[in-house]
Amino acid sequence: MFDKVLVANRGEIAVRVMRACDELGIGTVAVYSEADKHSGHVRYADEAYNVGPARAADSYLDQNAIIETAQQADADAIHPGYGFLAENANFARKVEAAEGLAWIGPAGDAMEKLGEKTKARNVMQDADVPIVPGTTDPVTDPEEVIEFGESNGYPIAIKAEGGGGGRGMKIVHSEDEVEEQLQSAKREGEAYFSNDSVYLERYLENPRHIEVQIIADHEGNVRHLGERDCSLQRRHQKVIEEGPSAALSDALREKIGEAARRGVRAADYYNAGTVEFLVEEDIERGPGEVLGPDANFYFLEVNTRIQVEHCVTEEITGIDIVKWQIRVAQDETLAFDQDDVEIEGHAMEFRINAENAAKDFAPAQSGELEVYDPPGGIGVRMDDALRQGDTLVTDYDSMIAKLIVYGADRDEAIARGKRALAEFDIQGFPTVIPFHRLMLTDAEFVNSTHTTKYLDETLEKSRIETAQEKWGTETEPSEGDDEEVVEREFTVEVNGKRFDVDIEEHGAPPIDVGDVDTSGGDSRPERPGGGGSGGGGGGGSSAEGQEVTAEMQGTILEVTVAEGDEVEAGDVLCVLEAMKMENDIVAERGGVVNDVAIGEGDSVDMGDLLFVIGSE
Repeated sequence: MFDKVLVANRGEIAVRVMRACDELGIGTVAVYSEADKHSGHVRYADEAYNVGPARAADSYLDQNAIIETAQQADADAIHPGYGFLAENANFARKVEAAEGLAWIGPAGDAMEKLGEKTKARNVMQDADVPIVPGTTDPVTDPEEVIEFGESNGYPIAIKAEGGGGGRGMKIVHSEDEVEEQLQSAKREGEAYFSNDSVYLERYLENPRHIEVQIIADHEGNVRHLGERDCSLQRRHQKVIEEGPSAALSDALREKIGEAARRGVRAADYYNAGTVEFLVEEDIERGPGEVLGPDANFYFLEVNTRIQVEHCVTEEITGIDIVKWQIRVAQDETLAFDQDDVEIEGHAMEFRINAENAAKDFAPAQSGELEVYDPPGGIGVRMDDALRQGDTLVTDYDSMIAKLIVYGADRDEAIARGKRALAEFDIQGFPTVIPFHRLMLTDAEFVNSTHTTKYLDETLEKSRIETAQEKWGTETEPSEGDDEEVVEREFTVEVNGKRFDVDIEEHGAPPIDVGDVDTSGGDSRPERPGGGGSGGGGGGGSSAEGQEVTAEMQGTILEVTVAEGDEVEAGDVLCVLEAMKMENDIVAERGGVVNDVAIGEGDSVDMGDLLFVIGSE
């Protein structure tokens, strides 16, 4: 058994992995960025090490820093969680090659074979797994997209090789959109996955999103642990996941499960993974009816890692997937046969995001957990890392917790979800809890007749606004009081390792010491480019004219204008990535660009200066 595991991630998934390690008697090591120095996964770990500034590229995505930290901490293995480096085949190979380290995940070669979409499509096609009509080689020229549209019709999905969850995917509805969307997909692929390779698929009009959890060992044993229905999505991001699917007949779920096993076995894959499928919905299907064995289903992709929604499968099978990840990484053989896997009851997972669903799911830009009172009781599971009093970290994904409920059947799971969500009290910033409560009263969702497009194309936005007014909590931070602070906490770093120090002050007001940095320098990292003109948002400008500022925190993917350019109202000035989506920043009026205060790759906060537009 491993003695110590470094978890190369943050937040609730890092805590989830550490809990599994604890139960196996394995020590845990956390890594954290400057933004996360007080985060829950740091508190939970046995040891914690700083790996860089807030920007993910300089901390959680710094491969060398992660490996060097693992070796410094005398860890035996690295578990990547999900996101960040979890599906990076090159990183997996580096860990595999590093002295004294094991990789808790699939081999780098298998990860590449199934993680890159065109390669995975070839593998699945050879294994007789149905695939959506599309290309099996990367596409580089707009003419190739046009030819595909002429042969297969529109709409077309352009997908990044390394993409997932809608990131790096663009939908083309007509020929005149081809060039713009192709470039956008390639740009997102390069920005997020260092891979601008894209491929094409026919875009299904009424799909359900069904995925199969698998676990495999080094001996070639492959087990599937049933399916999850992830059809409730907004902008291709899952919101509520459940299992088993209420839309599938037993015969159809068996066909899909066996297809997943065939494909994974053909790729010589081991450890945990998820095979995702699109199932064509019958729009005439009514409540209580299910899709029969003749329904069309198509391979979508393989996620070569643990999934956010793995908790659903754990609840309905009783199998601890994370523990089996660790055991397989130590060459243990699966201790159960496929026939031993029994699906009992029904489970649902609600992603608790710091977003305001009534404002198009806009992420919270700041806040503090003034109240954090999660639900409990039978059939309720909380996966989180936050505690009351924590400050919201907005540098990364907006998901702050996961609520999982279990019932003997779907009706009981829904009833338990209603109760648990009503109990869940979070104050200090908006969350999507009101939206979840709405969905558990929504006829389409309750009847399980919704598709992946339901939220974006059918659900009335006014219903979300009403839910937010009815169930939303106060989102403005409360004013501080003048009470004396008698206890203070410090975080001290020595050689990159974190220590907590508590000091009590009796009869004296608190002293404002700001951030403590024992290295002798400023503990707050500089913004890219030093903060001056052209060097990252927020640096200010001496130019005159209308200031264009960032409406949200994010990363600049592309700057489309230069100083001296003439622009008209509506022209795109730059592309800002926020919450996995590209946002065009446009000029509100015509004029001349007097100042460009940001560059490609810069991180910006809400309110940071981007451009100054002068009169023509």
